[in-house]
Amino acid sequence: MKFSPLAVTLRPGLVIALLSLFCVTSIAAESTRPNILWITSEDNGQQLGCYGDSYADTPNLDKLAETSLRYRTCWSNAPVCAPARTTIIAGMYATSTGGQHMRSGVALPDDVQLYPKILRDAGYYCTNHTKTDYNFTRNDVGWHDSSRKASYKNRPTEDTPFFAVFNITVSHESKIRTRPHTLVHDPSEAPLPAYHPDTPEVRHDWAQYYDKVTEMDREVGKVLKELDDAGLRDSTIVFYYGDHGSGMPRSKRQPFDSGLRVPLLVSIPEKFQSLAPEDYQDGGVTDRLVSFVDLAPTALSLAGIEPPAEMQGVAFAGRYEGPKKDYLFGFRGRMDERIDMVRSCTDGRFIYMRHFYPDRPYLKHVDYMFITPTTRVWKQLFDDGKLNEAQAKFWNNKPAEELFDLSQDPDEVNNLANDPAQADRVAKMRSVLAQWMIDTADTGLMTEAEMHARTQDIAPRAYATSEDYPAPKLVRLAFAATDVNGKMTTDSLAKLSGDDDSRVRFWAARGLALRGETQPLVDLMEDENPSVAIAACDGILMADQNDQQPHAIDRLIQLANVETAGHFVAVAALNVLDMRAPMDDALRQRLSELPRQLPKPPARVGKYVGRLLDKMTKDK
Repeated sequence: MKFSPLAVTLRPGLVIALLSLFCVTSIAAESTRPNILWITSEDNGQQLGCYGDSYADTPNLDKLAETSLRYRTCWSNAPVCAPARTTIIAGMYATSTGGQHMRSGVALPDDVQLYPKILRDAGYYCTNHTKTDYNFTRNDVGWHDSSRKASYKNRPTEDTPFFAVFNITVSHESKIRTRPHTLVHDPSEAPLPAYHPDTPEVRHDWAQYYDKVTEMDREVGKVLKELDDAGLRDSTIVFYYGDHGSGMPRSKRQPFDSGLRVPLLVSIPEKFQSLAPEDYQDGGVTDRLVSFVDLAPTALSLAGIEPPAEMQGVAFAGRYEGPKKDYLFGFRGRMDERIDMVRSCTDGRFIYMRHFYPDRPYLKHVDYMFITPTTRVWKQLFDDGKLNEAQAKFWNNKPAEELFDLSQDPDEVNNLANDPAQADRVAKMRSVLAQWMIDTADTGLMTEAEMHARTQDIAPRAYATSEDYPAPKLVRLAFAATDVNGKMTTDSLAKLSGDDDSRVRFWAARGLALRGETQPLVDLMEDENPSVAIAACDGILMADQNDQQPHAIDRLIQLANVETAGHFVAVAALNVLDMRAPMDDALRQRLSELPRQLPKPPARVGKYVGRLLDKMTKDK
């Protein structure tokens, strides 16, 4: 017998009751939102048992992996904490906000929403246990509590959904070199990368690193036990990830895969399987490419919130899961007191790197990095000529571009960029990287000093997306100028050195310097824009037998005066003097007379001018 809706007559009271029941059921379903717990650990890559590392001792994370989806390729986007965390909190690449430089502070446009604030406005109780380290001047990012006492346990009611972050710091770079330390891992068994020399100091540091990873694993276990004891595991989606590669030199601070690839485990309980990605299974492994820029959109998506349009990441789980990516991107800006600019991308197997300062070595003297015994002994062996080619490479200058096949060369020491068999791949990845820089309005096309000078009354992100920032033009110029074997001629660069735009003049000066063409640089040393003048002086000092070198040194010392030139200009000038100028007692004396810092330095930059002056005046 068939029933027609028109033939059925319901009593008005029953209709109202059924509608009420439907509404209550819908509201209840909508209000049943997952709790979300993020556990992060500092300065460790995929050196975990669940990632196949037999030297590692990580039972708690290995157990978590049994009820998680494990991501083979997750990149931190930046190989150091502050810009990596800056990327996470905004769901935008730090290069897009101007926050790519280590320990810096930039303003955000008022309409840019950070994910804790969005979750908080949606009714989540949001906590962050201790570490922030965001490169923003904005203090309130939305946490209900960000302190050593912050915990989901402090939420107002048991029914309040929470988003909680616990940052574990015991694996930080600084812990690798803490002495005395009784080793647990056998240093003779430590797996050394091809680029590190085999010495007792290096083996000790690697063994101690693994000891600290084991300690970190115990802390993870405690956080998970607390969740279990509270009866919350079945209602909580758990993420675990490291905040960038290991604290060992040539991992942290370098946008190689070794500095960017981190572990990521995502555990979704049964009741929220509808929010899981398609390939999710307990104990499973996925080849999906994800990175830190995707974490904020994913958290919002899991909470049933559509990510804001300005977020550049793609949710990889939840209601608003987006398409899979073909490439991930990484970047390096200034690292503490040392200026550099590197961009990289990967398809999961190959990694392409573009160096915009190929005239500078990979590993420069960063004061904090040189506390680690491995760094010091590695540099000493280089100075003594006792390293093989793979080990010595990273104390030498860089090529403009590199390509590594991670399946054959996981330590990234064999550059395939000039291999004819890889020409199409290099061209493709170069193009993909350049387009990403254009699409995201990469602020690194301006020096840090230039960026701050142009954005005194506007947030760098707002400036970068305005008509005043010609990103496509600057990207093309930066690539062409730093490719000495490319099509851009010295005549073209000389013409551009007279452009009205100081950003164009800067890249023209960089291109002329790399080609050893000094004549146009002589006038540029007096350019009204300090970044252009520094680039010109750099080129003059790079050239041999140049009678303009004393003038270049005088001009750089003038620009190294932090009180008259400003912090960012002084840091850039001192970088060039340290690398290029013949250091003698007379120059040390002149440097010792320079002021060391501003009374009120820019936000978060620390005492980098003083560090550079200390290093330069003490070297013999």
